[in-house]
Amino acid sequence: MKEAYQYIGKQVKVIIDRPIGSPHPDYPKSIYLLNYGYLPNTISGDGKEIDCYILGENNPLKEYEGTCIAVIHRKNDDDDKLIIAPHGKSFTNSEIMTLTHFQEQYFESEIIRSSDYLEYNKNIPELSVTNLNNSLEFYKCIGFKIEYERPENKFAFISFGEIQFMLQEICDNDKWDVAPLSYPFGNGINFQLEVDDVNKIYKSLKANNYKIAFEIEENWYRKNDVLLGNREFLVQDPDGYLLRFSEDIK
Repeated sequence: MKEAYQYIGKQVKVIIDRPIGSPHPDYPKSIYLLNYGYLPNTISGDGKEIDCYILGENNPLKEYEGTCIAVIHRKNDDDDKLIIAPHGKSFTNSEIMTLTHFQEQYFESEIIRSSDYLEYNKNIPELSVTNLNNSLEFYKCIGFKIEYERPENKFAFISFGEIQFMLQEICDNDKWDVAPLSYPFGNGINFQLEVDDVNKIYKSLKANNYKIAFEIEENWYRKNDVLLGNREFLVQDPDGYLLRFSEDIK
């Protein structure tokens, strides 16, 4: 995978040996829904050239020059794939998996991006906080990381897996304040945050002397005729925003 990873962010020239609409050489009933080719003079884990998916081009091609925006790493195969897109154009992880599903459905795959890549959620709450440093200390205890900051504005963008928040310290001339704030902030709303390990977060908060609002419990919620189970607990952040950490019961 290291050989493939080095191409992320670089312009590359791909030779197309399986243009869009062509059948798989070994499985004729399987049709390529993307232009598919290889990077000359390279060696992948299977001993052949590194393969490439071409995104954003809908006509059959013979060769193509574009930017490698990601690598599909196959966990159960030694044949990683470069994701090539037109210069200046990006695709989300979800879009990549959808477009390559016709072939990647047969493998256990993950998408590798550059270390500075950030995929923004469609809905990102921005929380007004009284003290940014206190809030960051709390969220770091949970496992959040700072994606970027604007210290001059006392602003931070934080993430924990696919969970994202913006934190903005309150100032006197904040145009977003439509009414005076009083503790607890966000009264009337709780953020349900789906995580893999409720116990780990719970223990970290307890070890750092943060008060748990509602202890861990098992709850079942009806979705039409199906019951969905969660192990969950609630905690208030330093400004009183209520966070509900939830783990699926499988």
